[in-house]
Amino acid sequence: MLFDRVQNLAPRLISLQTAVPPHILQQNEVAQRAGEVFADAISDFSRLTPIYQHAEIETRHSCVPLDWYVQPHGFGERNRLFLESATALLTEATQRALDDAGLQAEDIDTLITVCSSGIATPSLDALVMQHLPFRRDVTRLPIFGLGCAGGVLGLARAAAMARAEPDSHVLLLVVELCGLTFRNQDRSKSNIIATALFGDGAAAAIVSCRNEYGQKKAVPAKPCIGPSGEHTWPGSLDVMGWDVTDDGLKVVFSGSIPDLVRRDLRPIVDAFLASHDASLEDIDGFICHPGGAKVIDALEESFGLAPGAMVHSRAVLRAHGNMSSVTVLFVLKAALEAKDKGVQLLTSLGPGFTAAMLLLDIP
Repeated sequence: MLFDRVQNLAPRLISLQTAVPPHILQQNEVAQRAGEVFADAISDFSRLTPIYQHAEIETRHSCVPLDWYVQPHGFGERNRLFLESATALLTEATQRALDDAGLQAEDIDTLITVCSSGIATPSLDALVMQHLPFRRDVTRLPIFGLGCAGGVLGLARAAAMARAEPDSHVLLLVVELCGLTFRNQDRSKSNIIATALFGDGAAAAIVSCRNEYGQKKAVPAKPCIGPSGEHTWPGSLDVMGWDVTDDGLKVVFSGSIPDLVRRDLRPIVDAFLASHDASLEDIDGFICHPGGAKVIDALEESFGLAPGAMVHSRAVLRAHGNMSSVTVLFVLKAALEAKDKGVQLLTSLGPGFTAAMLLLDIP
């Protein structure tokens, strides 16, 4: 069965809200500043400038103004900014999710926090607890290192914990401040491409199996979270991730990702669906992490969709850029606001190199 229809075993998405930092980066301004930073060190930088247009991104949000990026910064400063901004964004997204669900912080039984773009010990969930009145006995699960796959896998972990405690409310918090990882002394192609892609954002989702969120005549049922799966390729550790340097996190990603999606992803998704007696023909919509414009093109080709069919992924990429794990939750929110219906396939790709998959039924 794709979805468990026994109400006290069916995890449902009760609320999903997002938050973005205050600074808006216009892509044309970013391209101009990047030219100023890199032109002296890279004599033929002009040949790289088309990446800003080809990224199909118009704006991104940042926790620091554009001028910050042209100055050198140490790891300590970056991480202080990360802790301050990540805590503020998660607190904002959480309050919105609670208000939307008609719940109080005291109603949350489990906190799951997903992030890969900064270091927090105490973890981010503990920091958010200083701003909102969660119970002192709330269960906490911080998850680090999933990268772009963290949004889908975080939702899967939230569903699993809700199934384990059917009367509970699970709060999933996801935040990434990828912009803070830009290092202006790094002349690598990956770092330059990152200047054309990365943005900052956060999301908060509440998941529960409680009976009142199932189908009732007077109250519409909430989206039902179904099976999830993942696949980690062998010998692929160098495809995506961070290298830790003295002045911060150095981005690592391979230009082969779109080709890998075209060649390898469809058989993996087919096998995942087949393990649940389903096929791609049972899917009504695709909610995919837009790693970049070329990745979306590859996803559409892999799933046999018309070019441009992934309208929500493209719209989120255009307005917010690549926010790593958070991005797919922005895409999901766009699908919910558009009142999309039926079985949705969520996918994202992250370090490992790992494909993450999850099914969601929107009534």
